[in-house]
Parts: sequence; C-alpha cells; structure tokens
Amino acid sequence: MRKENQSSISEFLLLGLPIQPEQHGMFFTLFLGMYLTTVLGNLLIILLIRLDSRLHTPMYFFLSHLALTDVSFSSVTVPKMLINMHFQDQSIPYAGGIIQMYFFIFFTDLDNFLLTSMAYDQYVAICHPLHYTTIMKERVCILLVAVSWIVSCASVLSHTLLLAQLCFCADNTIPHFFCDLGVLLKLSCSDTSLNELVIFTAGVVVIALPLICILISYGHIGAPV
Repeated sequence: MRKENQSSISEFLLLGLPIQPEQHGMFFTLFLGMYLTTVLGNLLIILLIRLDSRLHTPMYFFLSHLALTDVSFSSVTVPKMLINMHFQDQSIPYAGGIIQMYFFIFFTDLDNFLLTSMAYDQYVAICHPLHYTTIMKERVCILLVAVSWIVSCASVLSHTLLLAQLCFCADNTIPHFFCDLGVLLKLSCSDTSLNELVIFTAGVVVIALPLICILISYGHIGAPV
C-alpha cells in the first residue's frame, strides 16, 4: 500500500533564468561577482561591529543580525543557481529542494522581523530618547532577536511539514532557479487547500503584522510633535 506522504519523484528540474547558452559564461561571472560582493560586504559589516566597541549598541546589534540574514538568504539560492549554470545540470534532489524552500522562507521571515525590531529601536531612540537606555536593554534586544528566530522557524516548519505530506507525480519541472513553495504546491497531485490556508494565515503573521508595526513606528517618528 502506497503511503500518502510518499513522492514518486526523486528530484526536481530547475529551468533557471531564460538565458541563451552562449551567454551563460557572462551571466555566471556577473552573478558570481554580485554574490561575492554581497557576502563579503555583509561579513565586513559583522566584523566591524564585533571589533569596534563603539558599535556595541542596539542599532548595530540588530544590523549585524540583519547582515548575517542577508548572507544566509543569498547563499540559499545563488550558489545552486551558479552550479547549475556552470555545469549545465538543472536537477536538484527532492530533499534538497525541500531544504532550499525551508531556508528561503525562514530567512525571508526572519528579515521581516529584524526590520521590525530595528524600526522599534529607531522609534524609541527618537521619540523617547531619555528612556532609551532603560527600554532598549541588552536582554530586550536579545529577546527580540530570539523571538524573531522562533516565530520564523515555527512559520516555515508548518509549511514544510504540510508539504511533506503531499504527493508529487509526473511533472517535476520548476520554471525558476530555486524551489519556491507556490510552485511546489502547483506540482503536487494532492489536495493543497490546507497548505494554502496555512500560507494565508502565516502570511498575516510574518508579512502583514511586521509591515503594520514598521509603518506605525515610522509614522510616530515622522508625526509632528
């Protein structure tokens, strides 16, 4: 008896970007340069913040975590795209595609929450400067980052566990350079109504709420005294 959470495919095919074969070398060099610039730039930011004691403030604490998130976010998709482009190999294992999707969503959500924390930090610094040091204590900053990691992990874990219950039949072609959740759901031959409901619910938590908090924070900052 075939279990419902088994997949009949062992890999996905990433079609990648619509680039002509003769242009692969040029685009490979371009994307590799952009990727290395992103990684080295963010790692330099983290290093400077760690080494300079004058930058050991809440704002730069959040900035260092944001820089680490940007490095991780880029590293989830770009290296695989470059490998596929260089070796002309479009395949990615089934497990590898699920893992790529997991970390892509995770670092996207984490980025949203870190930006929200930075907006709150700016709000306190500008609107309540006399109470800034008492409000934005070290443990508060650590708590904000920890909550960001936990909520992001819980959100993406719900997507991943539900996706693991789906069956993927004949079609395994992804018209993209990475495994996106929406595309994977379209490839499934199972009922995805529950997955779509969770996507909507989680989207409110990880996209709408942070956006509202950011707008409120900067609205108070920009409002006339």
